Amino acid sequence: MPATVVLGTQWGDEGKGKFTDLLASEVDYVVRYQGGHNAGHTIVIGEDRFALQLVPTGILNAHVTPVIGNGVVIDPKVLLEEVDVLGRRGIDTSRLMISGAAHLIMPYHQELDRLTERYLGKNKLGTTKRGIGPSYADKASRIGIRVQDLLDEKIFSQKLEVVLKEKNQILAKVYNRLPLDEKKILSDYLEVYAPKMAPMISDTVGVLHRAYKNGQQILLEGAQATFLDLDHGTYPFVTSSNPTAGGACTGSGLGPRQIDRVVGVAKAYLTRVGAGPFPTELEGETADLLVERGFEFGTNTGRKRRTGWFDLVLLRHAVALNSVSEIALTKLDILDVFPKVLVANEYEIEGERTSDLPYHQSDFHKAVPIYKEFEGWMTDLTEVTKVEDLPYNARSYLSYIEEQLQVPITLVGTGPERDQYVSFP
Repeated sequence: MPATVVLGTQWGDEGKGKFTDLLASEVDYVVRYQGGHNAGHTIVIGEDRFALQLVPTGILNAHVTPVIGNGVVIDPKVLLEEVDVLGRRGIDTSRLMISGAAHLIMPYHQELDRLTERYLGKNKLGTTKRGIGPSYADKASRIGIRVQDLLDEKIFSQKLEVVLKEKNQILAKVYNRLPLDEKKILSDYLEVYAPKMAPMISDTVGVLHRAYKNGQQILLEGAQATFLDLDHGTYPFVTSSNPTAGGACTGSGLGPRQIDRVVGVAKAYLTRVGAGPFPTELEGETADLLVERGFEFGTNTGRKRRTGWFDLVLLRHAVALNSVSEIALTKLDILDVFPKVLVANEYEIEGERTSDLPYHQSDFHKAVPIYKEFEGWMTDLTEVTKVEDLPYNARSYLSYIEEQLQVPITLVGTGPERDQYVSFP
């Protein structure tokens, strides 16, 4: 069976977890293919709320094998704490598999991440300071330490000795900080983390290819989103990996022809965390109301999100970049109280109108959105589970988005709960 990719089409925080969890009920494997614990998915099941960071959403479905792919960077302490919390809440985590080729986040990554952001001052990128970027940088520099190195004390020790010489020099001579204790790191990683992680470490690429050949269904789960992609996002205000559909292949080991469905998740309005351009950004009462109603605070960081109206210019580009085959729209209910709902369909840049995303970052910073206005539905959607029960104005809003994208909307979220959604035929 061909694989399915679920990814964000905006700046993240689209509520991907809800629909990833829904689609996971139909598959055998759920694979997290990039990112680290700088992103999270929140799943609401009845009165239970699960905030997942590294563990794939499929963990909440008993028949699913959750896989952390080679494209992920892992903080062992965070992962093991998350596994422990899930275990205490009655979730079976024995099925979790981790790629031996995934890279480890080390203490020096976190320390350098914090220091770099501090020294950048007003030019800081708004990272989560969790060592994600420095870990990916070491991976690209070929001095990274991988998960499989935990299984060989000699290799791990040799790699750590080499890289720590450089990192401690930087900490001491550039940032005037004390060097990190090599013995302490060795003790934590080899004596505490390695024994607990060893049973989970596997050749996940081989596992997934065997599953594919056996006709089992695979769901590839992205973190962050399209416009935080290292190559295609609003650089430099991006993440350190590739959340786009191409990243699903490199981060899991599956090939492009093994994927035939790409579900692009979009929020019914727009948010972003941290710095960077945001043409439809709102301020004042409307922005505050979106934050309040949508509870727009980071799952892991608690940071307040910037809010704005829906942006079709961005989404058209995301559809093209990812070969999106269908849209899952989340949080439509958050717009229930707005008498007018706006959608940006074009930008004006220095007097010129365009429906295409500007290639040059300077133009994007100057982009002024041109809106189409819709009458609000002023109706509580949280009880709506059928298409025919959606108010006319809400359906008009959805139909316009679908028409502009030329891609069907197949799922619409009408509340935070697992079963609060509308499925379109």
